[in-house]
Amino acid sequence: MRDFYGYGPTPPDPRWPGGARVAVSFVVNVEEGAELSIIDGDERNEAVYEVNDEVRDAPDPCRDTHFEYGTRVGYWRIMAALDAAGAASTLNACGRAIARSPWLAQDALARGHEIACHGWRWERHANMPEDQERATIARAVAAIRAACGVAPVGWHTRSAPSPNTRRLLLEHGGFLYDSDAYSDDLPFFVEVGGTRHVVLPYSFDTNDMHFHQGQQRFVTAADFAEYVNDAYDQLWKEGAETPRMLSVGLHLRMIGRAGRIAGLERVLRHMRDRGGAWFARRDAIAQHWITRFAPA
Repeated sequence: MRDFYGYGPTPPDPRWPGGARVAVSFVVNVEEGAELSIIDGDERNEAVYEVNDEVRDAPDPCRDTHFEYGTRVGYWRIMAALDAAGAASTLNACGRAIARSPWLAQDALARGHEIACHGWRWERHANMPEDQERATIARAVAAIRAACGVAPVGWHTRSAPSPNTRRLLLEHGGFLYDSDAYSDDLPFFVEVGGTRHVVLPYSFDTNDMHFHQGQQRFVTAADFAEYVNDAYDQLWKEGAETPRMLSVGLHLRMIGRAGRIAGLERVLRHMRDRGGAWFARRDAIAQHWITRFAPA
């Protein structure tokens, strides 16, 4: 059932650590190697990437190498920017991407970041048969566990989940939270089969995806920085009375480009200068929320 009211005019006070006004979650999406590619034996090539020139029925090295840029170059730029600011993040990683680049997950863990699960392939789960989805979740988790030594505790479906996704995550076990919602500036609980489960909403607006997908809403690094900084400033203002949460979506092959990385650096610098930010992994936010609002 859809919920159009949420917390209404009196959202709860999360009491973020250190009295922070905004819990800032940088989400680094790792999809490179999980996108559809005929070279990899998939049924077609991925349609969403840097340019609108899709090749469906033949190998497409133009598309493939655009994705490869993310792991070869973009990852290192993003990690350098986050490390310089002391900002912990969550890597939203597809299982197939991590199976192909286990070094990336291992490096991120060593830097103190979280590895969450973004499915097996970079694909929607809407309309996926239940048995197939159950197996897909298990395969993705197994790939991340094999690379990291530990299973992911967070999940986020690309675009639309199925009506079964959340139930299947809890059936699989080990998941602390999911991010398959876009409906609030704070986490919230849902009931799944009689179990209380926490949801950390994600965001498509404070997201570098707008450099891509033929929309080009963000053209320069300054466009990205200005928008995200405006969002932070508004939440910071509201956070004087009601602390909030801000998700910032990043992609290796997008913000990791030389002409765009300055946007992330400006965002980090602005948040540091203004103060009031808790740079947190999503598992830390989820655990804080569960502890803060534990049943009496």
